[in-house]
Amino acid sequence: MNALEQLAGERPGRLAQRLSRLSASIQPLVLQEEGSLVRMIGIKLEAVGCQAPIGSRCKIITDEGDTIEAEVVGFSDGSLFLMPEGNLRGVKLGARVVPLQTGGVVSVDEQLLGRVVDGAGNPIDGRGHIGCLHHVPLKGESINPLHRSPITEPLDVGVRAINALLTLGKGQRVGLFAGSGVGKSTLLGMMTRHTEADVIVVALVGERGREVREFVDDILGPAGLARAIVVATPADDSPLMRIHGAWRATAIAEFFAARGKNVLLLMDSLTRVAQAQREIGLAVGEPPVSKGYPPSVFSELPALVERAGNGVNGSITAVYTVLVEGGDFDDPVSDASRAILDGHIVLSREVADSGLFPAIDIDSSVSRLMPSIAGEEQLASARLVKALYATYQQNRDLINIGAYQAGSDESIDRAIAAAPRIRGFIAQAGNEKVDMAASTAALFQVASPELEGAGQ
Repeated sequence: MNALEQLAGERPGRLAQRLSRLSASIQPLVLQEEGSLVRMIGIKLEAVGCQAPIGSRCKIITDEGDTIEAEVVGFSDGSLFLMPEGNLRGVKLGARVVPLQTGGVVSVDEQLLGRVVDGAGNPIDGRGHIGCLHHVPLKGESINPLHRSPITEPLDVGVRAINALLTLGKGQRVGLFAGSGVGKSTLLGMMTRHTEADVIVVALVGERGREVREFVDDILGPAGLARAIVVATPADDSPLMRIHGAWRATAIAEFFAARGKNVLLLMDSLTRVAQAQREIGLAVGEPPVSKGYPPSVFSELPALVERAGNGVNGSITAVYTVLVEGGDFDDPVSDASRAILDGHIVLSREVADSGLFPAIDIDSSVSRLMPSIAGEEQLASARLVKALYATYQQNRDLINIGAYQAGSDESIDRAIAAAPRIRGFIAQAGNEKVDMAASTAALFQVASPELEGAGQ
């Protein structure tokens, strides 16, 4: 009886062990939810039979077995609104829609340096696959305002007029406002080659395909590309791909900044990002509120810009070009951009037509952080030079037609005398680099005759 009792007492324990081993060996069966396409209007797709959160991704499978990724941008009455990332060739009514478990991520590491990729991260420079080891979210969180380090250190961009008159700081966000054909891409190329930064990330959003090749080969050049990462999404890419190009470039910059690097982020252009978001917003039914732009545009721009700046470890100094169409500096995108940026550099067609390059209108441009990062002597000289330039511009027509008589106004006489020095100071060849020390020395040289004449 004792042996039987002992065996009976052991059986439950052994049975439990066997059940435990069997349950551990059983693989759980995961049922993958699928839906189907029921409607396509313009660039908006509608799918039913599946669920996915906003911002997640779905895979559309064609009859030929090709797959197209799309992002969930809205839902209504049991339908998901999808925005495709690629070409919709081969997609038809009833195509399978499979929600993906992972959201948008960016593959990134040092292997990206010197490479050109598209909005999905695929290399387009013909130099083979990029096997990045790290992954970061495509749409990460902006820097906590209380974790932002103050901007106290100037950034040398190698452009004399910007260094001396519009000094930028490490971690500043500035807008480059210009119309078409006034040299903004060339100026961006100068800043890319000459700026003292550890890593440079360039986002070419919505540009013509020809301009992408020209920027990489001619404006950037082999030396500039060696320490740069270019994300190119030309104008013929889908609106979602263009927006993802801007977010991808920002995520790449965040990766290097988190590792203590000083990153320069150049985005050409913020206007094209807004236009791509307008296409998406109108497609999903958002109402236009300002010259055809829906509300999502004016929430998307701050969310993108606020991810740049000084973090705990490194910094992201960002320059965003803003395309001023028709010379209207008060259009909705320009107005919204000025409100969220730390300064603006204006390129003037009038200045460009006069033969001056870079065509910076120093009277209309401002760096909001310059007073906190520049010395008093530099600030005083910059204010004087800008005042002389403004006086000359206000009276230029009278001067050119000979209606102004010398000696009639002392301030105008001083502006006329200083005009050649100011033009010579602003002018700079595209392949010429002028560091911060040389820039401020040249500024003092331009301003010193006026300061001496004023008794200073």
